[in-house]
This record gives sequence, structure tokens and C-alpha cells, in this order.
Amino acid sequence: MKRRKFINNIALGAVGTLGFPTIVPAHVLGGKDAPSNKINIGQIGCGRIARTHDLPSTWRYEKARIMAVCDLDRNRTEDTKKLVEEYYTKKTGQSNYIDVKMYDDYREMLLNKDIDAVMISTPDFWHAQPAMEAALAGKDIYLQKPTSLTIKEGRQLAEVIKKTGRILQVGTQQRSSSQFRRAAELVRNGRIGKLHTVKVGLPGDPSGPVVQAMPVPKGFNYEMWLGSTPYIPYTELSVHPQVGYDRPGWLRMEQFGAGMITGWGQHHYDSAAWGMDTELTGPISVEAVAEFPKSGVWDVHGDFMAKAEYANGITMYTSGGFPNGIRYEGTEGWIFVSRGDYSATPSDPTSKVRAKAIDASNPAILESVIGEKEIHLYHSDEQHGNWLDCIESRKEPISPIEIGHRACTVCLITHVAMKIPRKLNWDAKKEQFINDAEANRYLSRTQKAPYGTDRIKF
Repeated sequence: MKRRKFINNIALGAVGTLGFPTIVPAHVLGGKDAPSNKINIGQIGCGRIARTHDLPSTWRYEKARIMAVCDLDRNRTEDTKKLVEEYYTKKTGQSNYIDVKMYDDYREMLLNKDIDAVMISTPDFWHAQPAMEAALAGKDIYLQKPTSLTIKEGRQLAEVIKKTGRILQVGTQQRSSSQFRRAAELVRNGRIGKLHTVKVGLPGDPSGPVVQAMPVPKGFNYEMWLGSTPYIPYTELSVHPQVGYDRPGWLRMEQFGAGMITGWGQHHYDSAAWGMDTELTGPISVEAVAEFPKSGVWDVHGDFMAKAEYANGITMYTSGGFPNGIRYEGTEGWIFVSRGDYSATPSDPTSKVRAKAIDASNPAILESVIGEKEIHLYHSDEQHGNWLDCIESRKEPISPIEIGHRACTVCLITHVAMKIPRKLNWDAKKEQFINDAEANRYLSRTQKAPYGTDRIKF
């Protein structure tokens, strides 16, 4: 009964910071060969991103130990337990090196005092709530983007992290890519003159077929998966594949996400803000036009064009018609930066054209040396490694929640602008639209009990 009560308290936010003891990570205790001499990590959400990105990027570090996995789909939990154990068997040569614990409810995982930190790789609408509850339970957090689906819950999350002092790393890993840091440093140090325009390339999503309701698969807690969102009949194309780990359909459902504007958007808006020196603020206005599907199961935006104006005189344009990446334009040249392994024409997925990781109007710009007294930005070689280092040092990670929330905010207000065909004026300090009740209704969502961040008190 005590265990059940505590789980319920976590869901209701009853575990506040004033009554919660300071938790010393287990890895600082014991000898160097002791299991507790690791950062013990639980994986929440065992889908595509967890398996291909978060787990492989973390378990390679000696200081990390993946000891628990959790998913609402039991097949995925069991599959990921096997994946982790096979990795450690191969790495150590010991078949019984670790028995990965499985959880059907992440709130039970948060009760495990041996777990120091969690990685949250859940669907977008299940990001802010478990991140807040993990912080209140004394865990450090690696949180996949987008940080939230509303401005309100994003601000709530930022306040929880601030009050609990937990280390939260947002999964905007472009900050740990040398070309994005290099581009931002060159721009911030005036190598292209005065920056006036930024062009961000982001694709849209296609519409989907009309589908019929299906029986909920055995071992899948669909009721909890829906969480704070309204009930809709189950279909595989609106959730995730039952076989394999291809791109899930929920990514293209407005009930569960906002589409590419948050999917890719938080990556690029975060990187753009690095070069624009607007990481802790936002635009003063935003406007957009977008196409939305008229039929089918998927309903997020397709092709779009957006414009955002900033108080420092910079105008940012976003469209699928631009190459996937960020182009900074100044009075003395331009710099384009991307991951370098995506099509330069994202609106055409069959294109064979490849974008350079970093390019400039003049090669001499890229060869420029940043002086000792000039601006040098936070250096990280790898996002998950930086998170682990900061868990040990308790220093701020390269992608902290406040900066992540601000980047996500640009995504979310752009999405609002897609819905309202007029220029929207934005107050970045108050985090609300100016004199626009219609637009401000999009700053939060109605949340279905017993889930949602509205019920968390701190």
C-alpha cells in the first residue's frame, strides 16, 4: 500500500522539493569495481529513438550502466531488455553481467533508489510530465525534444528543474556537432558582418490513408499511452508499428505532436538561436502559411512558410523549400550549416543532392581563427557524454532546459501562426501573445485526468 500510495503521489505531484532529501548519485559510492560506481540509468520509452540513438549513445561510456527499461508496450520492453543485455554480454564477455529490470509504469521505475538518472524517449506528448516527475523523484534526466507540446507545460518543466537542481539535458544534439558550434561562433564574432537574415529548411509531412479502428494489441496499455489526450479508437497507423521500429504514426497526429515544426524544428531553431544570440529570448512577431491534410489519419502540417522577427533586427524564415539546415546571411557574406547527411532539397525525398555540413560565401570565412578574447561557445563532443559528465560535476549541460524551452517555444508559436492567418505579436518575457485572446488559447491544452502536468505541484 505504501508503494501504491507513493506512485499516486508522484502522479499528483505531491512529492515536492521541500520534503525530498538531497540524493547522492549511487555512482559516487563504493569501490571502482562496485556496481554502484556507475551512473545507473533507466530508459523510459523503448521505441525507435531509444534503440537507435539514446541507448547506443549512452551505454558506450564506461561510467554509464543501463539497468532498467520501461514501455507501455510489453513486447518493446522485453525486446529492449534483450537488446541491452546482449550488448553488455558482448562488451564484457559475461552472459550474466546484468539482469535489466523491466517496468510497465515509469512511476514504479522512479521508486527505484538505485537508479540515478533516466532517459525519456517517449512520444512527444509524454515528455514534460515524466521529466517533471523524475526530477521530483531526484533523478537526472536526458529528455528527447520537443521539450513540451505547450508553452505552459514547458515553463512548468523549466521551473521544476530550477527548483530541484537536477541535471536535465535536452536532446538537441546538434549543439555537440562541431560544424554547428563553428558556424555559430563565426556568426557571433562578425565574420559575415552584421547578421540580418536566417533561413531554416524544414520539411512537412504527408497525409495518410483513411483507417478503421482495430483491437488493442495484447500487452499494450493503450489507455495510459493516450495519457492526458482525448480517447480515440486504436489504429496501428496512429500509434507505432507492432512489428519493427519504423517511424511511428503518432508523429503525424496533432493529438500527439505538432509535426516537423517541433520534430526537426527544435533542433534547427536551437542551433539558429546559438548564432543569433537569442537563446534566452524569442521573436517579437511570427506569421505563417501552411497546408494541412483534408482527409486521412495523419493531420499535421505539410508544406509551409513562416517568418519571425526579432528585436535585434534579425528576420528568420522557415520553409521546406530551403535546404535542410540553417543559412545565416550578413552584410558581408553567408554561412550554411547542416548535419551534412540529409538531402539538400528536403521537399523531394528522392533527391540525390547532398548538402555540405558547413559552407560559406567565401572559403576564407571558414578558415578564420577565433581569437582568445573573442566569443567561444560551450564545447561538447557528444550530447550524451556531456550529460554524464554534468551528472558527475553538477555543472550545467550544453542543452539546459531553459534554452531548450525557448527553442521549443519558437516551434510552438510558429505552429499557432499556421492556424491563425495573421501576424501575431509575441511577448517573450511574459510568454504570451500580445492582445490576442484567440492565439493565447493555444498556449495550453485541456488535459484528461488522471494524467497531465496540471496535476503536478512543486
